Amino acid sequence: MRDSASIPYRQTARARQTQLRRGKLPLHQQLYDILRGRILAGQWKVGEMIPAEPELVEQFGVSRTTVRQVLERLVQEGLIVRRQGRGTFVKEPTLEQGLVRLVSFTEDMRQRGLTPGTQVLSQQLVTASQELAAKLNIAPGAELAHLRRLRLANGEPMSIEESYLIHEHCPGVLQEDYAANPLRETLVVKYGIQIVRARQVIHATAASKEQARLLGMAHRSPLLSIERISYSQYDDPVELLYIDYRADRYSLYNELRD
Repeated sequence: MRDSASIPYRQTARARQTQLRRGKLPLHQQLYDILRGRILAGQWKVGEMIPAEPELVEQFGVSRTTVRQVLERLVQEGLIVRRQGRGTFVKEPTLEQGLVRLVSFTEDMRQRGLTPGTQVLSQQLVTASQELAAKLNIAPGAELAHLRRLRLANGEPMSIEESYLIHEHCPGVLQEDYAANPLRETLVVKYGIQIVRARQVIHATAASKEQARLLGMAHRSPLLSIERISYSQYDDPVELLYIDYRADRYSLYNELRD
């Protein structure tokens, strides 16, 4: 049984439930932001047990599935740890967490105080070439969902993203409206696929005429290009992603610690 410190959460459960349901973001994203914020702000200290699943369900008025989805995401990020028979505890931060965190474009822009936007350029089913198949560890000719998007920040072009997803893992994924719905959210909610790690290569390139037109810059202007292979919670490759950022509007950084 938890001590009296948990009582205020119960007393404000109705208010918290109203807060979540009135938000514009999906409930699981709102709950994730709140729980993660409490951990990072030190409201729950390292080694402290956080409320159990039934308690979180009651506090925030969401389903147990939503709570488990959020807790699993926090586990994968190294913020909490489950101890069988004891509960879920705030985890000591790891070096990897300090160096790298896998963040979607939508979340990244929101954290920067910008409004994210998306324009879908194309979406279609294609067959995997030998090169794509090798990167995704599938057979050549396998069916891929190909999604190409222009990503915006406060209405201005920021990057071009080109995704190749193994269609067998997410059949019908191209039926969604990705001008309105984040791809990663669709993978989690509709297919139970969580992106938990990725390998990527970063290099400098020059904008082609089409890229320059889409990004509103001069031909052969510098781009920051990324090739990323993302893996699910089962350690299977899920997506091959090519991103071309405007080098004059975007920078990547790592936080290094002694």
